Amino acid sequence: MTLLGNDRLAELAAAPASAGVVLPGYDRSGIAVGIVHFGVGGFHRAHQAKVIDDLLGQGLARDWGICGVGVMPHDLRMKEALAAQDGLYTLVEKHPDGRREARVIGSIVDYLYAPDNPNAVIEKMADPAVRIVSLTVTEGGYNIHPVTGEFQLDSSHVRHDLDSDEAPASVFGLVVEALRRRRDRGIAPFTIMSCDNLQDNGHVAKRAFRAFATAKDAELSSWIAENVMFPNSMVDRITPVTTDADRAEIAEQFGIEDAWPVVCEPFFQWVLQDTFTAGRPPYEESAVQLVTDVEPYELMKLRLLNASHQGLCYFGYLMGYRLVHDATRDPLIAEFLRAYMDREATPTLKPVPGIDLEAYKSQLIERFSNPGVRDTIARLCAESSDRIPKWLVPVVREQLASGGEIALSAAIVASWARYAEGRDEQGAEIDVVDGLKERVMMAAGQYQDNPHSFIEDRELFGDLSDQPRFVEAYDRALTLLHSVGARDTLTAILDELS
Repeated sequence: MTLLGNDRLAELAAAPASAGVVLPGYDRSGIAVGIVHFGVGGFHRAHQAKVIDDLLGQGLARDWGICGVGVMPHDLRMKEALAAQDGLYTLVEKHPDGRREARVIGSIVDYLYAPDNPNAVIEKMADPAVRIVSLTVTEGGYNIHPVTGEFQLDSSHVRHDLDSDEAPASVFGLVVEALRRRRDRGIAPFTIMSCDNLQDNGHVAKRAFRAFATAKDAELSSWIAENVMFPNSMVDRITPVTTDADRAEIAEQFGIEDAWPVVCEPFFQWVLQDTFTAGRPPYEESAVQLVTDVEPYELMKLRLLNASHQGLCYFGYLMGYRLVHDATRDPLIAEFLRAYMDREATPTLKPVPGIDLEAYKSQLIERFSNPGVRDTIARLCAESSDRIPKWLVPVVREQLASGGEIALSAAIVASWARYAEGRDEQGAEIDVVDGLKERVMMAAGQYQDNPHSFIEDRELFGDLSDQPRFVEAYDRALTLLHSVGARDTLTAILDELS
């Protein structure tokens, strides 16, 4: 078994167990950092870093190497793993038929942990060679209020950076300070490129960074508004959390000892608005789709894929499933998801150039059913208060406004409420993972005294509790969930639609 590292790539290439592994076919020593990326997790390494590796393999993008940055305490583990492996890691695509395709990615050439040396992070971004700062900091990482859409200046990490003369600790403080230094030194600013699962993610990023900059330095904020580009993007690749079983399988099948490999599905999609401040990698030579308007693709993904994930996860958990592919292979859940996509989500979509929506929806069910990925129900259930308001509530609103169907969407909300009570149908405790855990669990737990307590949270649902048609459908689903359980609830709701 071979440890990953620059000086061991030749050994890996010669090892019989690694015969099928694709290795970097380029000299990593001369790659310059052109991209600084915040949030180096599995998704970034299966997606954006993979694209740069593709380009490097073609002899392109040698001035677009990636420097990862960690800000949160848990990022220290990633720093240590990548440092021990010279930034190399294994990416394994898991096919439904059991095949595994492995490659070693070499596009991350540096990694900085901001709490250790925030000035080093700022100076890295202030380097004229860096022309893109990209982000995968999760949906909640932008510090945007879920209902008002406003940047929350009272968050503790933001207040620290606004009120203190100490080095900044948040991504907002670090990036804005780097932009200030570039302005003061006469260096053109970089592009800020969000790659997170948010509609209008570029606009959301612009709102967040400008709001922070305005509170810190209004003149700088105006300069950012005039000079910095924030392209929108749509990203899609199911990338479950790496497990010890994944590490063991990679060691056994490919002879690679990797502290933090990445596993993912074969599917890949990145639709990117082609608007950059100071140049970009030659993305047109990769699988990236460059467009002028990302919105149709965003809506397609958020309302079909992401909202469907929420449609299966709570019902699936309550029905006893713990892996996504097992739940999706249940015909009842598959029928429910397809009905939601066809009857409620699709009517809210705009035409999507180059996409056959019927084929796309069928492909989603196939992707969810891939047993190789072993995505967990728990991952999909986590941080629902960041997800449901952005992915599903807009579908409900548009359908209510147009007179369209909302029974299935209301059932998904009801299934979240039932899940958030914290006990499954056998009475076992559910580990609810959510930034608003206490709040949503308290509201869900008040069902007996107030059946509408959960949807009366206006920060999550706006005025949906005032909409009789939605309330009626929600009441119907939640009553069934309590009286007959998740499986019979799905059966009854689908029977009513037939």
